[in-house]
Amino acid sequence: MKILVTGGTGYIGSHTVVELQQNGYEVIIIDNLSNSYLSVVDNIEKITGIKPVFEQIDLRDETKTNEFFKKNQNIAGIIHFAALKSVGESVEKPLDYYQNNILSLINILKGQIEFKINNFVFSSSCTVYGQPDELPVTESAPIKKALSPYGHTKQISEEIIKNTSSNANINGILLRYFNPIGAHESVHIGELPIGTPNNLVPFITQTAIGKREMLKIFGSDYNTPDGTAIRDYIHVTDLAKAHVVAIGRLINKKNREKTEVFNLGTGNGFSVLDVIKSFEKISGLNLNYKFVDRRSGDIERVWADTTFANKELGWIAEKNLDKMMLSAWKWEQALEQVKRNK
Repeated sequence: MKILVTGGTGYIGSHTVVELQQNGYEVIIIDNLSNSYLSVVDNIEKITGIKPVFEQIDLRDETKTNEFFKKNQNIAGIIHFAALKSVGESVEKPLDYYQNNILSLINILKGQIEFKINNFVFSSSCTVYGQPDELPVTESAPIKKALSPYGHTKQISEEIIKNTSSNANINGILLRYFNPIGAHESVHIGELPIGTPNNLVPFITQTAIGKREMLKIFGSDYNTPDGTAIRDYIHVTDLAKAHVVAIGRLINKKNREKTEVFNLGTGNGFSVLDVIKSFEKISGLNLNYKFVDRRSGDIERVWADTTFANKELGWIAEKNLDKMMLSAWKWEQALEQVKRNK
């Protein structure tokens, strides 16, 4: 079966393409390469032996998006990753986030309706919960005021999908990620930010390898045991596997509602300092870091109740924090080796 993966050369998207191909799906990637590299397509082929079809399209362009659907029919489902995703940047550039994330979704859904593509998996986020009143957070937790424009675009997107699916022949699954980290065991793909990273783990590994002088920890006065923010970190391959389960659930008509929601995490909360200690343990290095002011838009602490996803999807995150950090470190070392060989 043919699956369209938007944002498929990105971090989570590329790992999901690998898992889809290894489960027998034919994959078409759409990406505008604004935050990823075309070389990822070749690296996917190195892992799976299959080169996915690639189209460079900006999904904000309705005409080009519609032309793609006209040329590529018989698509069984869509997994929609393509979006800007930095909390901090979204505070600085809110209009960019609203335009990119909402408009691209609308154009994809229009094409989906016109060309009768019934199955849609959406890359959502735990940011839709804001700062939850109770932890761990379940799928039934109230959607609170977003703390960043990025989080707000995910809330709006979820509502658009629910409203659209209720009036069209579309079944959707909203996957609310917690914090993906790590890299594929082959070290052919991993988190590869363009410019300054927005996430903690690339900052850690880049500091350790010497690309950056010091790691900045945003906030030391949160209401947590060590004063640093707490997150639920999940290995990117575990996360990717959940997408294969989700699209299969829709194709096989096992969904119980028109639009379903699942939390994807490990169910464990780790502080920034916990993550640093794990890295120091697996690498044998002492990391150079300092505390700075909190970052606008950041949530204090959040981790998932994954009971529903574990039971209903038959999926569970397998890798622990040390294994996640080890894979991220091996990826950073592999990047450095490639750089040296040039």
